[in-house]
Amino acid sequence: MAGVSARALFGMGCFWGAEKRFWQTPGVLKTTVGYAGGTTTDPTYRQVCTGATGHAEVVLVEFDPERVAYAELLRVFWENHDPTQGMRQGADVGTQYRSVVFTFDEEQAALARASRDAYQRSLAAAGRGRITTEIAPAPPFYAAEEYHQRYLEKNPNGYCGLGGTGVSCPTGF
Repeated sequence: MAGVSARALFGMGCFWGAEKRFWQTPGVLKTTVGYAGGTTTDPTYRQVCTGATGHAEVVLVEFDPERVAYAELLRVFWENHDPTQGMRQGADVGTQYRSVVFTFDEEQAALARASRDAYQRSLAAAGRGRITTEIAPAPPFYAAEEYHQRYLEKNPNGYCGLGGTGVSCPTGF
C-alpha cells in the first residue's frame, strides 16, 4: 500500500546534481526537475539559460512524510550546496542557479525560515557569509525536458557542480 505523499520544491544550482541528492534520500518517492519562479509560461531549457525568463532550475520532490520529515529534506538542501553565493553555484552563474525554497503551505514556510536561521548561525560560526536563499510560496512549476529527468542516472559521469559548504545544518529547529 502506498503511503501519503507531500511535495517540496528546491533550487540549489544545476538541477541534475540536486535531483540526485534527493532521489537518494530515503522516503523520497519521486523527483522531477524543472523550472519555477520566473515569468515565462512553460519555458524551455534554452530559454531559461538566457536568464531572461527569471526561472530557477528546481527539483520537485514528492515524499512520504511518514518516512522522511520535511525538516530532513531541508537539511539535505542546506548541506548540499552553498546558499551564500547569490545568483550562482560554483562555476554555474545566472539567475537559474540561485538558491530557492518554494513552499506549499505556511508550515513549510515556517520550517524553511527556522532552518535558514539555524543554518546561518552555523555558517557564521564557521566564518562563512550570509545566506542569500529565497524562501517564497511555490509558483507554477514547469517540468524540464525528458532528457533532463534523472540525468545523472542516465549519464553517471555527467557534470555536477554542486558542493556544500562543509558546515552541518542543525536539526530540531
